[in-house]
Formats: sequence, C-alpha cells, structure tokens
Amino acid sequence: MLAPVRRVVLYGLAGGVLLALLKVLEYQYFVRAYPSEVYGGLVAVIFSAVGIYFGLQWARSREVVVIKEVRVPERGPFVVDAAKLKELGITPREHEILGLIAAGLSNREIGERLFVSENTVKTHSSRLFDKLGVNRRVQAVLKGRELGLIP
Repeated sequence: MLAPVRRVVLYGLAGGVLLALLKVLEYQYFVRAYPSEVYGGLVAVIFSAVGIYFGLQWARSREVVVIKEVRVPERGPFVVDAAKLKELGITPREHEILGLIAAGLSNREIGERLFVSENTVKTHSSRLFDKLGVNRRVQAVLKGRELGLIP
C-alpha cells in the first residue's frame, strides 16, 4: 500500500520540476526574443504608477485656515435709545412686544405672557411694523437692533 502512494508522490514531484523547468525556459526565450519591449513596458508601467501617485497627491485640495482678528467695540450694558422710541412714537407695550418677538415667541405665546388676546398682540405688532417701516417680524427685530431699541 505504501508503494503506490510513493509512486504518486514521486511522479507528482517529477511533473512539478518539469513544469518549473519549462516555465524558466519559456521566460528565457521570451526575454531574449522581446527584450526592448519587455523593459520598455516595465519602465512605462513604473512611470505611469509614479505619475498617478504624484498627480493625486498634488491635485488634492488642501484645507486653508484663515484666522482673522476682529475688534469688537467695547460697550457697557445695553441702554434703550429713548429718543428714538419717542421719535418713532413707539408705545411701551409695542416696545415690550418687539422685545418678545426678538426672543422668538409666537403671537400666542406673547399674548399668554402679557395676559392679552392674540388679536391684541397682532394689533400692536402691525402698528409697530408700520412705525418701523417693515413688513415682517425678522425685519422688525433687525430694524429694532439697528436703531438701538432692543439688545
């Protein structure tokens, strides 16, 4: 039983050696028959790989961080421009509603906080918008800050 296994292994090894020898001979013939094409192709592949690598490295977008110092004017605590309030004719209730609009409250929330109806808040808001010359809540807040009516 041992003899057949030995024969199979021996024939397998012999076949492997013969295949390796044939590949070496084929390679030798190939290199001698096409030497310039083989080496030229290898050089082309190497240069292409290096070119692609450096192209990707250099074309990559770089993150640029710009640091700019901005001087912030030193001011004390916010003081309402009472002269501007009087000039525009804004009542204390309208001024209060402007501050609550700036805080981000809805008409319903403003009404609940001030203990008035939502319609009253809408009336005060529309009069305030007319006096400031704006059409929307955001515009009213921006204009109020610009005029020094709210912080």
